[in-house]
Amino acid sequence: MNLARFPRVRLAHLPTPLEPLPRLSALLGGPEIWIKRDDCTGLSTGGNKTRKLEFLMAEAEAQGADIVLTQGATQSNHARQTAAAAARMGMDCHILLEDRTGYEHDNYRHNGNVLLDHLHGATMEHRDAGLDMNAEMEAVAETFRADGRNAYTIPGGGSNPTGALGYVNCALELMSQFATEGLVVDHVVHATGSAGTQAGLITGFGAMHAQIPLLGIGVRAPKDKQEANVFALAEKTADKLGCPGAVARGDVVANCDYVGPGYGLPAEDTLEAIDLFARTEAILLDPVYSAKGAAGLIDLIRKGRFRAGERVVFLHTGGAIGLTGYTHCFDMPE
Repeated sequence: MNLARFPRVRLAHLPTPLEPLPRLSALLGGPEIWIKRDDCTGLSTGGNKTRKLEFLMAEAEAQGADIVLTQGATQSNHARQTAAAAARMGMDCHILLEDRTGYEHDNYRHNGNVLLDHLHGATMEHRDAGLDMNAEMEAVAETFRADGRNAYTIPGGGSNPTGALGYVNCALELMSQFATEGLVVDHVVHATGSAGTQAGLITGFGAMHAQIPLLGIGVRAPKDKQEANVFALAEKTADKLGCPGAVARGDVVANCDYVGPGYGLPAEDTLEAIDLFARTEAILLDPVYSAKGAAGLIDLIRKGRFRAGERVVFLHTGGAIGLTGYTHCFDMPE
């Protein structure tokens, strides 16, 4: 498994920290909780997509692209990091934003990630919910190509085999940190959406025979669909790496009980997770991904799924800048 064979540009601050969460662990009274700080990747406030973009943007550069296109929800962390990566590399960026939540609040539509998209120089257009957004993006890319542009398209979340290499690399990084710290880790937990993070991690762990169970807490799709999406991408990623068969279907596990009312719509347990992490460990979660993953972790600890004597690593996928787009969800004093 030689990642050096693949084009890569250095965009992230790596390795990201691996830290204990003693106050949260004591409060919940269950396992010893650690956190992998992929909110600290450094590119435009950080987040997990930066790891993927190191490989995706290198591929775009190798193909001579002068503009990259991607798509996501209005407050897309991936769109913001793509816009930042393009700015860093001197490429144009065009983003299609899908209205998945129906929120009309001004902060949601213009603050947070949307503001940073604009500051990084990206151009944007909007789409109603329910469309095939990758198909919409490809259609727009063709209009750029007709005008003579060399357009490179990145799927939502950067989740294809090239992007998933970023989380194969994260799996390697985690195993090195566990060895350096002398940590025996029983579980790794994270939020899973477009599938690339989970697919990359499970492929990396599988190729190394790490034997560490990985649990994705779903933020959008039902369990069967989420697991099928992750497994399909993991198989393609393993093939790309030259290690077919590294991932078995049984390795891919998602719990989608914490989606709440829908994608990008925080539930009460989402808001509780934000509160607990902020008040006990001074760590900010986002309402779309990391807080739903944390809500699942917290509830499963309370239910005894993760027990005292075990060690659990929660992978923080970033996105806290999105909090400024969700001020309407918090009970703020006048």
